[in-house]
Amino acid sequence: MLNAIFSDIHSNLQAYEAFLKDAKNEGIEKYYCIGDIVGYGANPKECLNLTRQLNCPLVCGNHDWAVCGNLPLDYFNLYAKEAIEWTKSVVEESDKNYLSNLPFIFNEKELTLVHGSLDAPEDFNHILETSDAQESFQFQNAKLCFIGHTHIPGVFLRTKNNYINYTTEPQVSLDDGVSYIVNAGSIGQPRDGYWRGCYCVYDDEKDIVRFRRIEYDVKGAGKAIAKAGLPAYLAERILRGK
Repeated sequence: MLNAIFSDIHSNLQAYEAFLKDAKNEGIEKYYCIGDIVGYGANPKECLNLTRQLNCPLVCGNHDWAVCGNLPLDYFNLYAKEAIEWTKSVVEESDKNYLSNLPFIFNEKELTLVHGSLDAPEDFNHILETSDAQESFQFQNAKLCFIGHTHIPGVFLRTKNNYINYTTEPQVSLDDGVSYIVNAGSIGQPRDGYWRGCYCVYDDEKDIVRFRRIEYDVKGAGKAIAKAGLPAYLAERILRGK
């Protein structure tokens, strides 16, 4: 079965729609969402509606948690705070209730989802280095753990002798006896220097994980941010992939 694992939509409707179209063309049969549906972008309600329609397994991200009032705004930088406050003002109470009911962790057979890290999912820690991955691996029971949060696609691998490696190869074959933490990147706000949205395709029959980059109307997304009155920086950064 082909599975699409995606994260960090961040209210970017143009990128979300492009992702769904690409996934359909790829023959995706099941979807998994790693959170941060909202925040930064101009279309939170539309992105929430699309996620509801998918009716897929998902976990909450820090922006989701903040919009429903469960995470203090002092956790965030100035631009993120402003976007969260704006998002709170435009979404419905039913949207906030939906976000507040999302779990921190989802487990299914050999697959786990968490937005940040397994060692403290409620703290939304970033996994950027092998030392960060080491902490999370200690709490990982499944072969595969998919994460988001950093907006940077990549794969941490832990071998039987507890050696941890990292790769940004576009495709990784999964070996027996090896555990993986896979960062799916970001649909709506990549930060690896490329503006195209990124998601993972997990082929559970061939035991392969691969990354796909999708083009979308990034200028249109930027114009929507400006029209909403959100900080201009948020429109500029999606053009730069930073």
